Amino acid sequence: MKNVLSKDPSPYLQQHKNNPVHWQTWSKDSLNQAKTQKKPILLSVGYSSCHWCHVMAHESFEDKKTADLMNEFFINIKVDREERPDLDFVFQSSFQLFNQSGGGWPLTMFLDENGVPFMGGTYFPKDEKHGLPAFKTILQKVHEAYVDQRTKIIEQKNLIKKSLELKKTNVIGQEPEPILQNILNNLDEKNGGFKGAPKFPTFYVFDTLMYFYNKNKNPKYLKPVELILKKLCSKGIYDHVEGGISRYTVDENWLIPHFEKMLYDNVQFILLLTKFLKIKPNKYFLKKVKQTTNFLLKDFISKDTNLLGSAFDADSEGVEGKYYVYFYEEIKDIKDIDKFFNVKPEGNWEGKIILDELNEPNEEIISKLLELRAKRKKPFFDNKNQLDLNCIWVSALISLNSIIPDGDYLKIAENFYERIEKKFCSNNIYHSYSEDISFIEDYSYLIQCLLDLSEATMNPKYRLLAKKYCDEAIKKFYDNNNKIFQKNEKSKNDIFINPIDISDNTLPNANSVMLMNFCRLGYIDQAEELSNSLNGYLNIYKNFMTSSLKALDIFKEIKSGKKCGPDGCEIN
Repeated sequence: MKNVLSKDPSPYLQQHKNNPVHWQTWSKDSLNQAKTQKKPILLSVGYSSCHWCHVMAHESFEDKKTADLMNEFFINIKVDREERPDLDFVFQSSFQLFNQSGGGWPLTMFLDENGVPFMGGTYFPKDEKHGLPAFKTILQKVHEAYVDQRTKIIEQKNLIKKSLELKKTNVIGQEPEPILQNILNNLDEKNGGFKGAPKFPTFYVFDTLMYFYNKNKNPKYLKPVELILKKLCSKGIYDHVEGGISRYTVDENWLIPHFEKMLYDNVQFILLLTKFLKIKPNKYFLKKVKQTTNFLLKDFISKDTNLLGSAFDADSEGVEGKYYVYFYEEIKDIKDIDKFFNVKPEGNWEGKIILDELNEPNEEIISKLLELRAKRKKPFFDNKNQLDLNCIWVSALISLNSIIPDGDYLKIAENFYERIEKKFCSNNIYHSYSEDISFIEDYSYLIQCLLDLSEATMNPKYRLLAKKYCDEAIKKFYDNNNKIFQKNEKSKNDIFINPIDISDNTLPNANSVMLMNFCRLGYIDQAEELSNSLNGYLNIYKNFMTSSLKALDIFKEIKSGKKCGPDGCEIN
């Protein structure tokens, strides 16, 4: 065997093509190799801009002694989570089952020869540190356990499948208020977002709160939205020089980011800002949304397709955040900089300065900071195009056009959709690289952006396309037994279970988006069935289904005779 990643177009997998590990891709061939050789599978899942993925790669996957153990004991499979979100979902769920805690990346899972997980972790260091065992020790112990208990491990398949199956009740409807109040009780009233650290924006939560504000005008729903937007726009998580936000911060004050910039965060950031601005105009927020939009249009474009890529790395020249932070000595002489940013000789992060806004800076200061940054090497850009994220981008542009009608954003949105159609919709709908793989997220957000285009342009072709793709989605993804959409195509499932996902993660869950699509298309019977299923799951998994609250309420309001859109319903 040898490392085959050089043949895969994924930028993340390309980063590992020269590892001494005999990496394979997830395929029938690699899965059959495990069965033939009666070897367990070491599955490593990550993405190109993941800082700790890079750390583990440098420490272990580039180390020959570690690689020798991996090659001897395992069939080693590398997966780009953005290329195969279904695999990431299933094995993250498996990690949570085994460890009773949240997962993350890199995800390191050990599967039996049939592709069923039996243990796993996330980052493992090369040598024992941070209370974590050395990766080589883990490899040796897993190998020994598999040799000694192979039959027992394989026989656990049905137990693991059953443990991962979602539970559902017969509850057909429930009031959202108690669930919403529980969300409010867990929010950080000082810093915004949820209490504690690390801090993630969780845009779908605040989008749902804003929907219920639009419905009943209760200020308790709008206040936390305004607070988190103020923090996201002013603190270290925001790039004050070029625009856009980082994935999350390690502290509760939104100051210290892991510096990777993800497309899915930034398009949702634009959407949340524009929806808020429709309710409450704010010049400061307007400036930030324009800056972030211009940043995506300028720096996130994949040159071969003119669509948006996936992410910027956190690291540059092997150092986390090097591109984004400043030393005191290089900025101290910029006139009045300390009036606009928290600039001190000792810095605010490891002796360096993360820009933390005190007052809105003028263009002269931004220009000088940009000049300094222009001398540095930019982080790696993952130019991978993903259908679902580019569709959300189209919806974000349409939303932006509603508050800045003279900005040509609707025209830009239509141009982007033409590019989407050319790349992803000429034959089969597909997610990223492989023209043979699509997910319910791709269809749900494609339908959503077509409906947004239809309503914004009054062009009937978009609605007709939305109906066409909605019918396709039902045929390809709808699980008639569970009355819910599964994540990957039913006919092409290559995982040991059918991946049914009802939880919000980086994006609002696709089932909640499809329920809203059904409502907007007038698919009332289908909406009824799907809403019953979501209510059944909501009764058990309410802490993970925030976007479903919004979708279910929209359907309830439509049934009562109201006219509803994605942001709210008419008030009788």
